[in-house]
Amino acid sequence: MVKEFTFRGKVTEELKQLDTREFAKLLKSRQRRAVLRQFQVIENFITRCNKKQTRGKIIKTHLRDLVVVPRMIGLTIQVYNGKTYVPVRIITEMLGHRLGEFSVTRGKVQHGAPGIGATRSSAAMSVK
Repeated sequence: MVKEFTFRGKVTEELKQLDTREFAKLLKSRQRRAVLRQFQVIENFITRCNKKQTRGKIIKTHLRDLVVVPRMIGLTIQVYNGKTYVPVRIITEMLGHRLGEFSVTRGKVQHGAPGIGATRSSAAMSVK
């Protein structure tokens, strides 16, 4: 059996019915403060997303500090990481987190062999 996801004792359907300010009461203090301060920005973003989604357009944003609220569940949002837009599919486990947490800004470093003259120690290495 699959366990149903709950957030602070509420099921996903109940959460989607909540107003953004009512949902803020379920969050921890840092996220609650951010949601209440950004209330108008969140509401504008959600309405813009709904309009673009009905037209079939891609939702792109630079708003990495936006807190994920229940009305965003199911959306695929492309979040800017400083270089490209990374597609992020919003799921229930992301509630209360910020969009920027799911769009990594720093890539994995892949070190290769040192080139000639890269460092003093590379002078002692063979050229082959």
